[in-house]
Amino acid sequence: MPVLDYLTILLFTLLVLVVGMVFTRSGASMKSYFAAGGALPWWLSGLSLFMSFFSAGTFVVWGSIAYEYGWVAISIQWMMGLSGFLIAMFIAPRWKKANILTVGQYIGDRFGPGLRKFYSYIFLLLSFFTTGAFLYPVAKLFNVSTGFSIEVSIILLGLLVIAYTAAGGLWAVIVTDVLQFVILFAAVLIVVPLAVDKIGGLEAIGDKSPEGFFQLINGEYTAEFLLAFLLYNTIFIGGNWAYVQRYTSVATTKDARKVGWLFGVLYLVSPVLWMLPPMIFRGLGTNLTGLENEGAFLLMCKEVLPIGLLGLMLGGMIFATASSVNTTLNMSAAVFTNDLYKKLKPDSSQKALLRVARISTIVFGLITIVVALMVPRFGGIVEVVLSVGAITGAPLFAPPIWSLFSKRQTAFSILCTTIISLLINLFFKFLSPALLDITLSRANEMLLGVFGPMLILMCFECYYAFRPAKQQSHLVEPQPTTSQDPEDAQQNRFALRVLGAALAITGFTILVLGMNATQGSVITISVGGLVLLLGLLIRYKKLTN
Repeated sequence: MPVLDYLTILLFTLLVLVVGMVFTRSGASMKSYFAAGGALPWWLSGLSLFMSFFSAGTFVVWGSIAYEYGWVAISIQWMMGLSGFLIAMFIAPRWKKANILTVGQYIGDRFGPGLRKFYSYIFLLLSFFTTGAFLYPVAKLFNVSTGFSIEVSIILLGLLVIAYTAAGGLWAVIVTDVLQFVILFAAVLIVVPLAVDKIGGLEAIGDKSPEGFFQLINGEYTAEFLLAFLLYNTIFIGGNWAYVQRYTSVATTKDARKVGWLFGVLYLVSPVLWMLPPMIFRGLGTNLTGLENEGAFLLMCKEVLPIGLLGLMLGGMIFATASSVNTTLNMSAAVFTNDLYKKLKPDSSQKALLRVARISTIVFGLITIVVALMVPRFGGIVEVVLSVGAITGAPLFAPPIWSLFSKRQTAFSILCTTIISLLINLFFKFLSPALLDITLSRANEMLLGVFGPMLILMCFECYYAFRPAKQQSHLVEPQPTTSQDPEDAQQNRFALRVLGAALAITGFTILVLGMNATQGSVITISVGGLVLLLGLLIRYKKLTN
C-alpha cells in the first residue's frame, strides 16, 4: 500500500483519538460518563446506535455472503431496518420510561439483586465475545490491505479503542461514532461509482454475475432465515444492554422512538451501497475460496481507489469497528461499576467510581484483544457472529423486554427462561449432531433461538394468569424522566462544536485527496465539499434537537 494511504490512515486515526480524548473531563459523574447527561440529541444517539451495531464486520461477514450469494446479503440487512421500526414503535419508549442507567439496574429494581448479579455476569462474559467479534474483522481488513499480520493488527487497533473509550466515556463514544459514520459514508460514496465504472456500468453487473445472484433469498439464507433474523434482531437491538443505552440517554420517549426510526431508515438504504462492491468484484471473474471471500470488499477497493483514498476507506472501516467495540466496552464498564462494584461499596465517591469505570474499561478491552486473536480457531467470523448470536441473543435479551410489557413475570420465570433456552440452544448446536445425528440449518438454529424463550415466557405468562395478583408486586412503575439541566445543555453544545470541527477537517482532507487523485477526482472533491459544509453547519449553527 502506498505511503500516502498510510498517512491518510494515520491522520484520521489521530483525529478520532484527539476527539475522543477531548472529553476526558466531561465525565464528572456516573450519569455523565455512562449516559452523557441523559439528554443526548436524538439524531446523535440514532447515528451512534447505527454505528454501534455496524462495524467492519458488515464488510467482512455480509460482504463475504454478498460475494458468494449476491443480493441476499442486502435482504438480510433489510431485516435489521425492519427491526429498527418495530423497536421504535414498541420497545425504545418503554426503556426510556424506566429511567435507568443500565438494564442491570432495571432487573435489580424489579426482580431483586440476585437476578441482577446473574445477568450482569452473563452480559460481561458475552460482551467479551461480542467485542472480539467486532475487533477481528477490521484487523482482517487491515491485514489484507497493509500486510501486517492479523495478530499485530488486532493488538494495535484494540489499544487505540481502549485509549479514548476509557478517557472520555459515552460522550467520546457518541461523537466519535458520528464522525466515523460520516467518514465511512464518504468513503463508500466514492468507491461505489468507481466500482460500477470498473465493471462497465450497472447493466454489466447483471450480465457478468452468476445465475440467481440477484434473488432475494439464496443458498442457506432462506425465507425462514430472514424471518428468524428479523425476530432475532428485534430482540437483540431492542434488548442488548449496549444498545438500550441509546434509548435511555435521550431526553424524552418521543426522542427514543426517533432513535429507532433513524436506525431503521439507515438500514434500508445503506446495505445497497455496502454490498455492491463485493458483488461487483465477483462479476470481475475473481475466484476467492474459503475464508478468502472475507476480504472481497477491500479487494474491490484496492482495484479502483486511487492513492490516498484506499487509506480513507480503510480508516473508515477502522473507525466503524471502533464504534462497535467502544459502545460495548463503555456499557460493560457501566455494568461492572454501577451494577456490581457500586452495590458492594455503596459509599464510594463519584471520583472513586469513575476511576473504577476507567480501569474496568481498560481491563475489558485487553480481554477483547485476546478473544479477537482466537476468532480463527472458532471457524471464522461468519460462524462466530451467527452462531453466538443464535445461541445467546434471545435467551438473554427477550426476558427483560417481555417484562417491560408484562406485570406477571417474576425473577423465577425470567431466570428459568434464560437458563432453559440457553441449554436447549447449546444442545442442538454442539451435542445433537453427534448424539442424534441432527444438525440444524442456519434458519432453524435461529428460529429455535428466538421462539424457544418466547414459548417458555408465554407458558409462564399463562401460568401466572391463574395465580393471585401478588405476582404484580414485582412491577416497577415507570419513573418520570428528568428535564435537561444547564450542565447537560452546555455539554451538548460543546460536543457539537467538537464534532463540527472534526468533520470540517475531514472534509478538507478529502478535498485535498481529490485534487491529487488521478481518477475519481470529481466524485471525491464533491464528497469532500459536502462533508466540509456539513461540519461548518454543525460547528457554527450548533444543531440540537
